[in-house]
Amino acid sequence: MSRADRLQAVLTQAERAYITHLNDPVGRASVVDIFDRLKLVSKPREKKGSRIEAVRYLRTACIPEDYENATLAGLATAFLELEPDLTWYLRSGDTTNANDAYWDGHANAMIVGPGGLVPHDRVWLGVSLLAPGVRYPDHTHPPEETYLVLSDGEFYQEGRGWFTPGVGGTFYNPPGIVHAMRSAVKPLF
Repeated sequence: MSRADRLQAVLTQAERAYITHLNDPVGRASVVDIFDRLKLVSKPREKKGSRIEAVRYLRTACIPEDYENATLAGLATAFLELEPDLTWYLRSGDTTNANDAYWDGHANAMIVGPGGLVPHDRVWLGVSLLAPGVRYPDHTHPPEETYLVLSDGEFYQEGRGWFTPGVGGTFYNPPGIVHAMRSAVKPLF
């Protein structure tokens, strides 16, 4: 499979998984708009992917055979095929409320968006991975987000507090909301 084929497989599976699991009407509208824009995605960069320390937890956080739901298993399989092409990085910026495990225990990768496998200035599609016991910092930003959770973990939203969406759970972060995430004894993806 070519890099472009692997990318298309992830986009197709991600759209299917989001549409299957997303119930929130605002999040659904956002995701429909995002995947409409992604139909115009250009060719992926040829730059070689790179990993950082925390990516070693990916194979315990994302196991296609462990998903009871076929759409999540399909997404996990497609993602693991594409993963070596991605450039993983550490989040920069404010680290308010992050714990000590955060520094070597998190990794992010952009599939589509600034610095991603496919550059795009209007749409971002990426992933975050937390090693066990990591508390990601409270943060806020203008872009809205719709999460699809692929492993157990907890998430924080200002005004809601901590909650557990569960595997296959989804939720929407409106622009400017303070939010965070944390893993427990298993990695969060």
